[in-house]
Parts: sequence; C-alpha cells; structure tokens
Amino acid sequence: MPLWRNRDFLLLVSGQAVSSVGSQISLVAFPLLVLALTNSPAQAGLMTALRGLPFALFCLPAGALIDRWDRKRVMILCDIGRAIALGSIPVALAFGHLTYIQLYMVSLVEGTLFVFFNLAETACIPHVVSREQLPAAVAQNEVLYSVSSVIGPALGPILYGIGRAIPFLADGVSYAVSAISLFFIKVEFQGERDAGPRKLWAEIGEGMSWLWHNPLVRFIAVLTFGLITPCSGYVLVIIILAKDLHATNVVTGLIFAGGGIGSVVGALLVVPLQKRFSFGQLMIGTAWLWVLGWLLYAFAINPWVLLVANLVGFVVVPVYMMVQFSYRLALIPDRLQGRVNSVFRLIAFGSQPIGLALTGALLQVMGPVPTVIVLLLPQLLLAIAVTLNPHVRNAPPIGQVTLPIP
Repeated sequence: MPLWRNRDFLLLVSGQAVSSVGSQISLVAFPLLVLALTNSPAQAGLMTALRGLPFALFCLPAGALIDRWDRKRVMILCDIGRAIALGSIPVALAFGHLTYIQLYMVSLVEGTLFVFFNLAETACIPHVVSREQLPAAVAQNEVLYSVSSVIGPALGPILYGIGRAIPFLADGVSYAVSAISLFFIKVEFQGERDAGPRKLWAEIGEGMSWLWHNPLVRFIAVLTFGLITPCSGYVLVIIILAKDLHATNVVTGLIFAGGGIGSVVGALLVVPLQKRFSFGQLMIGTAWLWVLGWLLYAFAINPWVLLVANLVGFVVVPVYMMVQFSYRLALIPDRLQGRVNSVFRLIAFGSQPIGLALTGALLQVMGPVPTVIVLLLPQLLLAIAVTLNPHVRNAPPIGQVTLPIP
C-alpha cells in the first residue's frame, strides 16, 4: 500500500507536523523571553539547556520502559502533559506571576516528556509502515518536519512580538492536536513484549551490549555526538548574531525560516542521494559539508548573509540525520528498539545541555564569531575520523547487512 494511502501513517505524520511547528515556535520564543528578562546570553543558554537535560538523565531507563509499556498510550500522555506545561506560561503571564522557577520547571517537564515521546515514536515507525517503506517514510516524515522548521521559527519572533504568551499558547495547542491524532491511529505500536519479571538495569544493559557489539552503529553514535554537541546552541548563536547585526524580529524570523527551507531541500534530496551514493559516501560527504555549513556563520556580515548561511548550512542536516537513522532503525530488533535507541541517543544527544550552556558562556565572554570558530574544531576532527573509519567506508546496503545480536 502506498504511503499516501496509509491512514495510520498520515495521522502520525500530520499530528507530528503540527506539534513540530509549535515546538519550533517555542524553541525560539524561550530564549527571546529569557533575554528580554535578563539580557544575559548565559541565562538564555542555561534555560535552553534545561530542556535537554532530561535526555541525559532519563534516556536509558526511558528506553527500557518504552519496550515494556504501551507505546501509543505513552505518547498520548506525554502530549497531554506537555500541553498543560506549556499552557501554564500564558496563564502566569496573564496574572503577572511568571517566575524563573516556573520557567525552569516547564523546561524540565517538557524535556522529560519529550524523552519518552521521542523514543516511543522512533520505535513505532516500523509498525506503521513496512520494512521496505522505512526509508521513504523517514524521508516524508523529515520533509514535513522541515516544513515545520520553516513555519515555526518564522512565526516565533512574530508571535512573540505580538504578545509574549502567544508562542507558548500555540505550542500547547499543537501538543493537544498531536494527542488527538494519535488517539485515532488503529495499528498497535509494538509487537509482543517480553513476558515475566524483568530487571530494569538488566534490560538497559542488553541495549548497551547490542550497540557495543556493532562497531558501525557505535561509531555513528560517537560521530553524531561530535557533530551535534558543538552546534546545540545554534539558536542562541543566530539570535545573538542577528541582534549584533541589528535585525528586527521579522528579519530574525526570516533567518530561522531560511534554515527551515534548507532542511526541506535536504529532506527532498535524501531519497535521490541514497539511490546514487553508498551509505559510507553519504556519511563522509555530509560530515564535511556539516563542518562547512557551521563555518559560514562566521562570515555573516549582515542579516541577509546570515539568512543565506543558515539556509545552506541546514541543507546537510536532514541528509545526515535521515541516512543514519533509517540505517540503524532497520537493523535493530523490535523488542530492543527502545533500549538500543535510548543508548544511541544518550551518546549522540545527551551532552546537548552541556553544549548549550557552553555556547551561552562562550557568547557571553567571546562574542558570536569567535564562538563559532572554537566550536568548529571538534567537528573538523570528527570529519577526519569518519573519512578514515573502515566500518563507514565499507558499509554494505541495509538489505545485505546481518549484525550479531548478543
């Protein structure tokens, strides 16, 4: 059955597209609100870091629990919880009682629920579409996400300019829409779960063992860590660069929208590129283009050059993320999806709060351009490493791979 006729897949991706728009809106609005209250990039970086801190704290147990629990129910409850958390900010603003403690709590709650939701969503995709449709499904999902990356960041500063509460209200509503779409999906989000009593840390260890005994997947996790962590504060970098270049809220929104347009272009290129180039060639090529894209921020001499730099830099992001994501998704057994992906994501993304806090501190001390140069260095080293890695260079097509499962 074609993907466009798969009712459950359409419900899943449409709900997530709406939710992604809301998330992208608040992603920009959060640092804008903190900067307006404190005028401190370091405080804004800390606030943004709190949204990613739960990934490092809860990723491993969440992965094991996702393999135990009903994944669809987990996703719906997470959406409801996030809608309530985000909705509390407009209420507090309306009554004039918004505090830093509340902002910190909302960031932590939203980040924690995102961990469980994201792992459950990743694990459910092979049940919504067939194995052969996985690359196409991932690509289409990324296209919709990339479109939301155009709309959300562009709307964020504009809605914030109209009223500080509006971006957070919009994000809360988007989570409610996602929960409703999930409720109407008929297919189950997992196969048979392991029966009998199980120890949580033993299950986590099983996921760690699977990843450790697969050197290619293990290296991809480390590579993703090295590329993502230095760039995790890109929103703050762009906001400070735009501010130094005297960009208005509307122009700042257009700069972020440029990144979204680049993501759309990259997402549309993935399937043709996968047909033409091998997995190894794509991994090596995207790593080097990632480095080049980040370097472009240092040459932004006016807001419009910054827009172009953001657009060009973001073309490569969905290509890299989708190629490695679909590759490992097809390799991991269903009963281990939550656990292995939680280990992978902890390695790859768990240090984002540190990267965010470090970016804020560097911006405070050095300014945006020196910060970009400093954060470029680890990315450059990883690009060299992936070029020399034999597991990446010699990786066969997915259909020809059989990996040992401990």
